[in-house]
Amino acid sequence: MRFTSEQRLGDGVLEREFTLGEIPGTLWTPGAAPAPLVLMAHNNGLPKAEPRLVARARYTAARGYAVATIDAAGCGDRPRSAADEQARADLRRAMQAGEPVDEIFESFIGPLVENAVPEWQTTLDALLELPEIGGPVGYSGGWTALGIRLAVVEPRIAAAGFFAGGYVPRAQREEARQVTIPLLFLLQWDDEGNPRQRALDLFDAFGSKEKTLHANLGGHTGTPWFELEDGCRFLDRHLK
Repeated sequence: MRFTSEQRLGDGVLEREFTLGEIPGTLWTPGAAPAPLVLMAHNNGLPKAEPRLVARARYTAARGYAVATIDAAGCGDRPRSAADEQARADLRRAMQAGEPVDEIFESFIGPLVENAVPEWQTTLDALLELPEIGGPVGYSGGWTALGIRLAVVEPRIAAAGFFAGGYVPRAQREEARQVTIPLLFLLQWDDEGNPRQRALDLFDAFGSKEKTLHANLGGHTGTPWFELEDGCRFLDRHLK
């Protein structure tokens, strides 16, 4: 892991860009060390500098957590194949037209998840070697399918917060039954891009004995700010 830049933010949070082989990432650490680690994932080709993700990361770091995110393959500035770009376009067109998207989604998102998991595990290995990070590890992010897969294969993850979950590949819907760590599941009741009943069915499928569902009115980007505070309290219970 090589750090390429750093800046000190408010509340004593240190923000550093890093590279790990071909993987670009950002790490936010609080003033106190060592700190528990939160992996904050994103998808849909968004960059790690996406403003909503950065705001959540900075807030969480100020609450005493090390927070890390990476641009997985196909996200941010990382190369995308012509086939991936066509699949994204087909998926957007079908969703806007109200057409069935399951087969497009499966053929596109399934491989993205499989390719992203090893990169996140490699990043986790490197992060846990840093003296300013002491574990345990949590997961927080809108890429629910990736979080499910990581929760199944990665025993170092002790708790997870998921968002939406209407569209999750069949493989991860089956794997949800194997997820037993504490969960906080956020659902926007009027999310035009995530079918409500599918999200509810996914929540029901999780094998966790401790799982909490927070549902709020509004669309995909309308999650109330207080949910970020509640999310940190959830992390406090399980990572501190």
